[in-house]
Amino acid sequence: MTQVLPASDAAIEEAAQVLRRGGLVAFPTETVYGLGSVATNDRAVARIFQAKQRPAHNPLIVHVADRAAATPLAIWTEAGEALAAAFWPGPLTLVLAREPSAPISPLVTVGLATIALRAPSAPTAQKLLQATLLPLAAPSANPSGQVSPTTAAHVVAGLGDVVDLVIDGGPCSVGVESTVVDVSGEQVRLLRPGGVPREAIEAIVGPLLDSVADGPIQSPGQLESHYAPRAAVRLEALQPAPGEAFLGFGYMIGKGAVAARNLSPTGDLDEAARNLFAMLRQLDDAGVATIAVAPIPQQGLGEAINDRLRRAAAGR
Repeated sequence: MTQVLPASDAAIEEAAQVLRRGGLVAFPTETVYGLGSVATNDRAVARIFQAKQRPAHNPLIVHVADRAAATPLAIWTEAGEALAAAFWPGPLTLVLAREPSAPISPLVTVGLATIALRAPSAPTAQKLLQATLLPLAAPSANPSGQVSPTTAAHVVAGLGDVVDLVIDGGPCSVGVESTVVDVSGEQVRLLRPGGVPREAIEAIVGPLLDSVADGPIQSPGQLESHYAPRAAVRLEALQPAPGEAFLGFGYMIGKGAVAARNLSPTGDLDEAARNLFAMLRQLDDAGVATIAVAPIPQQGLGEAINDRLRRAAAGR
């Protein structure tokens, strides 16, 4: 049975030892819970793909404590430096050209010439990185394509005994994955909206290009079907149809639904992001065939919420 320990200095030290032995540790970041292995260990990284049943062509994000720890792993650009200075530690992943001498497992970058790097701000994640003293590959701690975990209980429910240790740091404070920005070249491209809104990034580096729809996968979160509950998801719903569950927002509460949740009764997008994955799970547990979802504004964190919902609604 997977060991679950409340976040403490003793738990973090035990987790660091598990990681150094090649084990898998699930731990809280500010975005979602990550499934971590040492990024320099081929066998440990391979265990992540096996545990999640993750497609072998889908790269992993490497987590580091700070900018200094990221220095030997990538070739830094002016835009990368500016964004790291503005948003690290925090929910922003930077895709940069991989430093040829970087001791990162090739399984992490799946043959790409780039590497995705993030310095998380969650205290537990920071302490774990500092205790391990090694970069950690850490996708979301859930079966590939399913709803991301924002509590330790979600991790255990999804992955069970394939994780050696889970550190329980409580609910995640942001609730959606990091924003991923490609800063490897002259043009800055948004690969995945997330915890840092587009507007904040554009204030630093100017207008962002969007990812190329038919190009190769360059970072996590670009698969068309992702973040999906068992139930089908119907978007832009003004009210539930008979037999549907309803995920509301603001004044839209889904009267008459089999089950209903409201991401934010006050229309707060930060609150909605924190609640998104947990409420999708709760409605999915009602056993309905379809979850209808109210319209969500596109600005700020709404872009990330709508991205997750669109991928959850895509054909499986």
